[in-house]
Amino acid sequence: MANVVDTKLYDILGVSPSSSENELKKAYRKLAKEYHPDKNPNAGDKFKEISFAYEVLTDPEKKELYDRYGEQGLREGGGGGAGMEDIFSHIFGGGLFGFMGGQGGPGRSRNGGKRRGEDMVHPLRVSLEDLYNGKTTKLQLSKNVLCAACAGQGGKPGAVQKCTACRGRGVRVIIRQLAPGMVQQMQSVCSDCNGEGEVINEKDRCRECEGKRVVKEVKMLEVHVDKGMRHGQKITFSGEADQAPSTEPGDIVLILQETDHEDYRRDGNDLYVTRRIGLVEALCGFQIKLVHLDSRQILIKHAAGSVIEPGCVKVVKGEGMPHYRNPFEKGDLFIKFDVQFPENGWISPEKLMELEDLLPEREKDENITADAEEADLEDYDPGQSSCGGHRREAYNDSSDEEGGPHGPGVQCAHQ
Repeated sequence: MANVVDTKLYDILGVSPSSSENELKKAYRKLAKEYHPDKNPNAGDKFKEISFAYEVLTDPEKKELYDRYGEQGLREGGGGGAGMEDIFSHIFGGGLFGFMGGQGGPGRSRNGGKRRGEDMVHPLRVSLEDLYNGKTTKLQLSKNVLCAACAGQGGKPGAVQKCTACRGRGVRVIIRQLAPGMVQQMQSVCSDCNGEGEVINEKDRCRECEGKRVVKEVKMLEVHVDKGMRHGQKITFSGEADQAPSTEPGDIVLILQETDHEDYRRDGNDLYVTRRIGLVEALCGFQIKLVHLDSRQILIKHAAGSVIEPGCVKVVKGEGMPHYRNPFEKGDLFIKFDVQFPENGWISPEKLMELEDLLPEREKDENITADAEEADLEDYDPGQSSCGGHRREAYNDSSDEEGGPHGPGVQCAHQ
């Protein structure tokens, strides 16, 4: 761009290009009072020009562009921002965005390509069995597609017209002065075209879509849940979301939601399960059957004489979850054993003595003296506190005054 001398914005404020910022401010205040819409309702366009000129000339970067390259510099530098097309039209002729090749216009991105539509996100509930074995299911969705009757035009050829109310932008811009040098710009969806930037006469509208350009269609998707997939993982169908004119359809995104399993719990590629066994199995060995997530029966054997303690965890290698996209590799299966003891009185005293002879000899405490006091064990009820109120009061006689450990902030421990 060659250097030019453009003084239109200075002329609007009635100042010279060499004016200081204070001089610009004084000129703006004087003109704003005279042409403010509250005092002069017919001077709305003039007030916009004054506000725009002041905004450019008091912004160092925009002022430099304008002083060096004039109107051309503001256009290519994006001077004024979105919503200032009307002002450019009044001052220089030809809209800002029209000059810039439609940047920011409806249905277009800044690089001139199609605007991308929004993705459609849906949860998909799956069981742990589905994630272990893999699953193929069909999902029915309703979405918008371009009307075939009018090819997405909304009416017969030539029926679509640019909305005159918003000049095809789909939005209206309102500028209000809050104070000298301070302008508020508000943007709202155009009510005449519902933000589309185009209108169609009712008589020319497509009967199939009633001018909406799109119709509802039921879409059946075949969803493949691969072995080893996880909770929260996404399955994406590119370009299958709602269609709209001049818009690239978004994606349909399914998010896997794993439901709880009655027996198994997953952690990464490993599986966890709890099995209850009796005391005889824990002491004398066992063989138990596990039904896996693919309905296979797995026989678990434990040798006699190898004791299983309560809460003991054993592992079966390679029987966990299949790895995603490598299902022949699997994690491990961890089994926690809950040893169930017999109820009171399950055996006669005579048999109990015989059993004791078979069990390892009990340890004897030779340090019990003759004056040791005997105490009885009772069943513990978690609902009852082990701290008696009378006992607490006895301990609190002097501790409160001394700042001891029995103040209101200290709680009694439960047995």
